[in-house]
Amino acid sequence: MSHSSSNLLKLPLGPALKRATRQATVAWKSNVITVGGDAPVRIQSMTNTDTADVMATAIQVKELARAGSEMVRITVDTPAAAAAVPYIREQLDRMDILVPLIGDFHYNGHTLLNDYPECARALSKYRINPGNVGKGAKRDPQFAQMIDAACKYDKPIRIGVNWGSLDQDLLASIMDGNAALAMPKTAQEVMIEALIQSALQSAEKAVEFGMNPNQIILSCKVSKVQDLVAVYRDLSGRSDYPLHLGLTEAGMGSKGIVSSTAAMSILLQEGIGDTIRVSLTPDPGAPRENEVIVAQEILQTMGLRHFTPMVIACPGCGRTTSTTFQELAANIQSYLRQQMPIWKKTHPGVENMNVAVMGCIVNGPGESKHANIGISLPGTGETPAAPVFVDGIKVKTLRGEKIAEDFQVIVDDYVNQNYAPKA
Repeated sequence: MSHSSSNLLKLPLGPALKRATRQATVAWKSNVITVGGDAPVRIQSMTNTDTADVMATAIQVKELARAGSEMVRITVDTPAAAAAVPYIREQLDRMDILVPLIGDFHYNGHTLLNDYPECARALSKYRINPGNVGKGAKRDPQFAQMIDAACKYDKPIRIGVNWGSLDQDLLASIMDGNAALAMPKTAQEVMIEALIQSALQSAEKAVEFGMNPNQIILSCKVSKVQDLVAVYRDLSGRSDYPLHLGLTEAGMGSKGIVSSTAAMSILLQEGIGDTIRVSLTPDPGAPRENEVIVAQEILQTMGLRHFTPMVIACPGCGRTTSTTFQELAANIQSYLRQQMPIWKKTHPGVENMNVAVMGCIVNGPGESKHANIGISLPGTGETPAAPVFVDGIKVKTLRGEKIAEDFQVIVDDYVNQNYAPKA
């Protein structure tokens, strides 16, 4: 079947076409995170502990930060939570975890920021949901109180609109106006317009109340992939503020990973988005930092950032009935992630390294040659030998029961030889 050129998939010229022109800074002590403009796309996550539990929250923040979250959001919903924030910050500082903390406020944020000034100081950014700052005549004064706190303590804000908690007065006004049109917009178009107007009008009002426009970040979160793409395409064309991306409820397991990847990859490829969060529903007892790893892998596989050496591995087939290559690939990937907090400080550039662990002779040697370090394990019925390639050259063949241990030594040697420790 022939296709006309107009039907061919046309990718954008590349990322960074629509990145925000404004920049915000989120900082704690010497750790200054720039968001927007030509800064890299930043990764954010959120705790699910009771913030009033100082140690549990500090430990989870530490785990998220060590996994690679550059900012961590915590719920601040009660006086007990607000009172705990400075102690959480203190515990993190003692552990030398300087990740900025973001306070997530709904309904009573104006009161908590006013009544607990040490909380307001200890946080590095405030998230404000314009749908939950107050109703009717209370809305503007309570919103102004939060902006006053941000200005007083020199904190950036994220105006985070959510389709599950839209400003009902604004939504009703837009719906009434739409009903009067000769050709009314669809329900989806009305929802998108309400989200965007809520964000933009709130940002405009924040500036009127004294907020520095260079310290404002916007988000308009929804749950469906196509809705997210539509909202942010429209918002990016009407705003020069940095934008935070993420599905508000991505879901569990593969569904949450796939939907987050599908939505954000489209937007990131178009240069839209300055911070991201993968809002996974964790399996019971599963590590919270899985959402950070997924966010890193989205950015790394798209070539936007590099966080940790990537392991390339084949899926396996009838030629690879042994699980040896699967186990080796998993062990090496785990080892590389465990080492990154150390290597990040001592071996700059190691995050760009590629490692291939292949399962048979069909593609094994070829893929291994393309990686910095690669090993081609024997498939079913093949000679029990595993050639190892370093930068495209075969350097040795491993045999015996200690192939995994021997290969890890080769990886360590390569890191030490090619990514010189900082002086």
